[in-house]
Amino acid sequence: MDFESLRQGNFSSLGTAINDWSSVVKSLTTMEKNARDDFKAKADKADWSGANATVTREFVTKTAGEFTDALTQATTIRDILRDTKDELVTYRDELNRAIEDGWAKKLSVVGTADNGFKVYVNVHPEPANSTQLVEILRDTLQGILNKATTTDSTAARVLRAIAEQADYGFSGIKHKDRDSAAEALQKADAMAKLAKNTKDMSAAELTEFIRTVGKYKNDELFAAQFATELGSRETLQFWADMADTHAGAKGPELKQMQELQKNLSMTLATATLSDADSMQEWKKNIIQESNTAFRTHPSDPFKNSGALGYQVMSSLMGQGKYDAEFLNAYGKKLLKVDMAPAGSPGMGTNEVWKGSGQTIDLVFGKDDGRDPMTGFMKGLSHNPEAAINTFNDKSVLDHVLESSKYTDRGSAVGVALEAAVTGVGNGELPTDPRPHTVEQVEIMRNVMHAVAQPDEQGERLVESGLGKSFGNMASAYMSEISRVMAGDGADSIFLSDSDNPNELDKTDTTRFLYEVSQDKDGRAGIILGQTIYTSSLIEAHIADPSLYDGSQAEAIRTISESAGLIQGVVGHANADGVIKGEISSEKEQNEAVKQRGDFLKAIVGAGIGAGAVTLAPGGAAAIAGAAGSGYFGGLAGMAIDGLTENQQADGAADRALYRSGRDLNDYQASANSQVQQAARDAIAKYDSDLPPDSTMNQIRDAVDDGWVKSDTVLEGVHGRPTS
Repeated sequence: MDFESLRQGNFSSLGTAINDWSSVVKSLTTMEKNARDDFKAKADKADWSGANATVTREFVTKTAGEFTDALTQATTIRDILRDTKDELVTYRDELNRAIEDGWAKKLSVVGTADNGFKVYVNVHPEPANSTQLVEILRDTLQGILNKATTTDSTAARVLRAIAEQADYGFSGIKHKDRDSAAEALQKADAMAKLAKNTKDMSAAELTEFIRTVGKYKNDELFAAQFATELGSRETLQFWADMADTHAGAKGPELKQMQELQKNLSMTLATATLSDADSMQEWKKNIIQESNTAFRTHPSDPFKNSGALGYQVMSSLMGQGKYDAEFLNAYGKKLLKVDMAPAGSPGMGTNEVWKGSGQTIDLVFGKDDGRDPMTGFMKGLSHNPEAAINTFNDKSVLDHVLESSKYTDRGSAVGVALEAAVTGVGNGELPTDPRPHTVEQVEIMRNVMHAVAQPDEQGERLVESGLGKSFGNMASAYMSEISRVMAGDGADSIFLSDSDNPNELDKTDTTRFLYEVSQDKDGRAGIILGQTIYTSSLIEAHIADPSLYDGSQAEAIRTISESAGLIQGVVGHANADGVIKGEISSEKEQNEAVKQRGDFLKAIVGAGIGAGAVTLAPGGAAAIAGAAGSGYFGGLAGMAIDGLTENQQADGAADRALYRSGRDLNDYQASANSQVQQAARDAIAKYDSDLPPDSTMNQIRDAVDDGWVKSDTVLEGVHGRPTS
């Protein structure tokens, strides 16, 4: 900023801009609220079908999100402009006061042709200390001018950076003022400079690097600037060098490196969300470098051959939500290599990544990072959109599942599949219903078919680290599972907000439930999912008899029989596992139920009921009023408590708990008790006219009928040791 501009500045145009942006913020506040509370809320409750079920609902959700991003970005711009104006006005006033003070000391200040200024003595003869006074005033004025210039230039840089983050739409960048935004960019430059000299980084610099990256890991301005300033190739080399330098870390050093890996992963994930041209180039170059070997000791031929770009990048995908388009492009190239070996799917995969020359360890934890699919799957687990895009290709899904039998990637594949079929990212606590799309149901159907394969093929998948995730997926698909197990004609009883609720195959579903129930964590997911869905359904039908055009008693009987059928499949699988000696201890089973129950209760307690993972309907138009009144979740939470609170109790009085499940009679009684308790609670809560004793008796008969039916169903689709 030149001298006269600051000295004479009234900044009226800047004030006008602030007023204009304030008006924009005010308008967007109203529009964002309407989009969220009216536009999107109605879309969530609408009973979409056909193309509307996928296209319109997605459009509405994304449009509502754009209003939120627009409001955030507009507020940030307004606040930065306001902060900039306030600072410039302060510096202008300081400058003029300094000039006035100089005049009192017989000093004058004038602007020069080069936009600078000159200080001179305006009396003769000059005072004895005039030279010193001139220098003091000159330095004071230059200091003020420098600060004003910094404010002006950094504001311009920040506003330009914000505008560049999105090619279209809004980035949603949030900063309270110019100083914080400018500091983020400055810190990014400083950290990128440090990262370019990994080998020379001191302990103090490393500590500062970890702290700073951790502080700004969710800041898009910082993340994008850091990544682009460092460069794509240099980013990969940095992590390869860091992993080599700290190989074998233990104790405090190990914890420090784990923190660094987490923070760096999240920072790079945030960076990929930027649409700035420089970040688009960074993402493209990362993919181009995927086959490059990043050697940590290039001058020593006896050291390791270097990690491939795939391995380095994937080892940094364990945390954070990476951009879906980047994951799609990266995954397409990675999968081409992973699927290249000839022969049966997945059999040669391990040798692709874990050859004899590979010794580098890129992950500070249990994994070594040599299988890039593990990190990539973790990346997908945090971005459901990308996970759906990946597993929509059945050949990819089949390969990834089969490869889990021959690698250690099973648990990572599991969480990626969970994200794909539920629409909920790993570790995310949803705050709204996530209805299953046609694509998601198809992926779930294909997963079930793979697990249902005979000759122990499905059993091997469950044992490959996927059991827990399969159980969670079954939990989320209990409405679809209940419908297919009950058969045609029960749609209005087994309420669902799924876009394709009748697509699952009964034989595959039965075999899937049986195989997954052999795993303690998988079994916990099924038990809890079925219990929550059943309690929510009973609550819905007792609260609103109009949901079904028959009697309430008929609806409750159908629900109870379905519960007996599904729980019977689980119970028989449990008993068969005992015979094969594969069932874990009672304590481990109880703990598995408790851990999963704690997570589901957190969702239920969020005020959206089990609809967040589509265990119970959350969006069907027929029950919109009921859902709005809050009865999805109330009894579900109580049902979870009934399964988890007294797990360690002993004695016949505790038959309503899933204690060990080793005695089929106990297990059947447990299923019966859970359904009966849900009905009792609902009758009491809604002051229903249903006769309690008669209803309990009907539930008992129905659950028992379903239980008996489960044995017959299993005999027809699965060989069993009890046969």
